[in-house]
Amino acid sequence: MSSKDAIDRFVKDGMIVHLGGFGHLYPYSLTHEVIRQRKRSLTICKHSPELLADQLIGAGCVNKLIFGFMGNPGVAPAYCFDRAIHQNIPEPIQLEEYSHHGLTTRLRAASYGLSFLPTKSMFGSDYSKITPNIKTIICPFSGEKYVALPSLNPDVTLIHVQRVDYDGNAQAWGVLGDIVEGAFASKKVIVSTEEIVSNDIIRRDPNRTIIPGFKVDAIVKSPWGSHPSYTQGYYDRDNKYYSEYSDSTKTLEGFEKWLLNWIDDVEDRAEYVCKLGDSRLKSLRPSDYSSYPVNYGRYSDWRTT
Repeated sequence: MSSKDAIDRFVKDGMIVHLGGFGHLYPYSLTHEVIRQRKRSLTICKHSPELLADQLIGAGCVNKLIFGFMGNPGVAPAYCFDRAIHQNIPEPIQLEEYSHHGLTTRLRAASYGLSFLPTKSMFGSDYSKITPNIKTIICPFSGEKYVALPSLNPDVTLIHVQRVDYDGNAQAWGVLGDIVEGAFASKKVIVSTEEIVSNDIIRRDPNRTIIPGFKVDAIVKSPWGSHPSYTQGYYDRDNKYYSEYSDSTKTLEGFEKWLLNWIDDVEDRAEYVCKLGDSRLKSLRPSDYSSYPVNYGRYSDWRTT
């Protein structure tokens, strides 16, 4: 379905929304549609939400952030986030902080169907002073002390992958971050993809299938759907974008102009891509560096013998 239909159907005000990816495969096209529809009072969970959350916060979609790192990586602060924290603009937001591994552990616990999981992450830090969900337990086998983190079940996760078939079997390669944990922890899963391929292509490379079709609720074909982050094999990270975004959003007025220009006045991802221009897109195309083929060995189906 279209991103407009998918977000309208599966993302409701007040939901807990997980955003997948880690520097790579960020679901920008889906996130921008959330902003266009002005979903409200969302809890966003992501260990490194970066500009995804900054844009959602600036548009007034967020009232709580469950996260590990927040900023414009390698460039500047995330200015919408800063305004929300220090000036309550456009509205105040609540914060719940974890280490990257800690937040992923919470998602992993939910994906396993458990109420919590133990970890050694965050020992020796001040996280427990600011995050009440962090408890400690004693291992019944070794007597060792661990941090215990409760499971986190998002209402919906938004993820981007390289390819998916029409059954929803999603394949990705490169840095995956918390995509798998988020998908299996969430009640609903929306997948945007660079391309939709045949089931035969998926079956010929089964180890790249990170999310099976039975977990997927919506498929959105969205080339360049992860821009300005990168999609391995399709396009590189647009480093220029991050600097441009920083310069444009230092002030509230600047962000409002940016929001109008790049999201509100843009119909969909196809129009966004046209707006970027051929020259910029061409500069982000990587050279070919294919892996060698693997022989999985075709065998006769026992049902026909």
